[in-house]
Amino acid sequence: MDIIEKQEKQQTHVDNENVIEHVKTHSSACSVVSSENEHYRQPPDGGLKAWLVVLGGFCSFFSAIGYGNCWGVFLDEYNANVYPGQQTALSWIGGLWSSMCNITGPIYPWLLSKTTDRKLVACSVILSPLALMMGSITNQVWQLYITQGVMSGVGASLAWYSGMTGPQRWFSRRRGLAIGITLSASGIGGLAFSYISQAAIEHIGWRWALRILGFIQFALLIVSTITAYPLNPSPKNVPLFDFSSFKNKQFYVLVVVHFFSGFAFYVPSGYVPSYSRAMGFNPWLGANLNAMMSIFMFVGKVSLGFCSDYIGHFNMTFICAAIAAIAHLAVWMTAKAEASMWAFAVLYGMFGGSYIAMVAVIITHIVDFEHIESGTGWCYFAWCVSGLFGQPIVSQIISHTDYQGGIAFNGSLFAVCAILVLVLRIWRGGCTIIKKV
Repeated sequence: MDIIEKQEKQQTHVDNENVIEHVKTHSSACSVVSSENEHYRQPPDGGLKAWLVVLGGFCSFFSAIGYGNCWGVFLDEYNANVYPGQQTALSWIGGLWSSMCNITGPIYPWLLSKTTDRKLVACSVILSPLALMMGSITNQVWQLYITQGVMSGVGASLAWYSGMTGPQRWFSRRRGLAIGITLSASGIGGLAFSYISQAAIEHIGWRWALRILGFIQFALLIVSTITAYPLNPSPKNVPLFDFSSFKNKQFYVLVVVHFFSGFAFYVPSGYVPSYSRAMGFNPWLGANLNAMMSIFMFVGKVSLGFCSDYIGHFNMTFICAAIAAIAHLAVWMTAKAEASMWAFAVLYGMFGGSYIAMVAVIITHIVDFEHIESGTGWCYFAWCVSGLFGQPIVSQIISHTDYQGGIAFNGSLFAVCAILVLVLRIWRGGCTIIKKV
C-alpha cells in the first residue's frame, strides 16, 4: 500500500508540473502574440482616431484635388483674356499638375521609412499655398508651368497620398465607405473652388483668385497634418523602389487601368468651361457645370462607396466606368443645349467621380496589406505618365478637328477602363453575374 501511495503521489506531482508548464507555455505564447499586436495592429474599422484620419484625408483631397477640379475655370480665363489663342500651350499647365500630383507614388513607401505621414503633409502645407501665391505674380505661360503646374502638383502629391492610404490602413469592412468619404472631398473642393475662383476672377482678378485659394489650402492642410495618425510603425530598410506588388499578375492589369484613367479623368473639368464658351453659353455656365460635377462627385463617392461594400467593389467599379463612357459618347458628344450639359455634369460627377474612388478601393484586394503604400504608389505613378499628356492630346485633337473628336477620344478611354475592370472582375470572381466581387 505504501508503495502504491508513493507512486500515486509521484504521478500527481508530475501531472501538476505538466499543467504548470502548459500554463506557462500558453501564457508565453499569449504574451508573444500580444507583443506582436502592440507593434502591428489590424485595422480597427472605426473609433475616434480612425475617423479623424478620414477627416484629415478629406481636408487633403479638398485642398489638393479640389483645386485640380477647378482648373478649367482658370484655363478658360487664361485662354479668353490673359493669354488668348494659346490653349494648347496652356493645357500643359493642367497636364503638368496632373503628372506631378502623382510623382511621389513609387517612392512614397521609402519616404515613409525615412520620415512620417505628418511630416510629408507638413511639407505640403508650405509648398501648395506657396505655388499659388507665386503663380499670382507670373507674367508668362512658362512661369505658370513651374508654379501652377510643377510646384502645386508636387505639393498636392505630398498631401493626398497620406489622405488616400490612411483610410486604407485604418478600415477593412467599411473601407469602401471610408475611402468614398475621403475622396468625396475632391468634389466638394471642386465645387467651392470653382465658385470662389469664378467670383474672384470677375470682381478682383485671376491673381487674387489664386491667392485666396492658397490661403484656403494653407488652413485645410494644417488640419490634415494634425490628424495624420499612424496605425503601425513604418517599416524600416525599405528599398527606394518596392516591386513586390508586381508579383501578382492582376496588378499589371490594374496599373494599365490607372494609366488610362490618368488620361481621361481631368479632361471634363478642364474642358467643359471652354466647351460652354465655344457653344455661346454664359461664362458662368462653365463654373456652374464644374460645380455640379463636384456636387455629384461628393454624392456619388459617398453613396456608391457605401453600396459597393454590399454589391462588391469590382462590380461597382465596372458600373461606374461604363456609365462614365456612356456619358461622354451619348450625352456630351451630342450636347447642343444647356440641358444636355447639365445632364452630362450630373452623370459624370456621379459615376466618373465614383469610378476614381472605386479604382482606388480595388487596389486593396489585389495588393497585400503590408504593400498597400507601394501598390497605391505604382498605380498612381501610372497617372504621372498619362496625366501629363492627357489634356494636351485632347487639346490637339480639338484644334485639328473639333470638340466632338476630343470628347470621343476621352469617352473611348473610359470604355477601355471598363473592359479592363471587367477582365479583373471575371478573373477574381468568375462569370457569374449576380455575385459580390
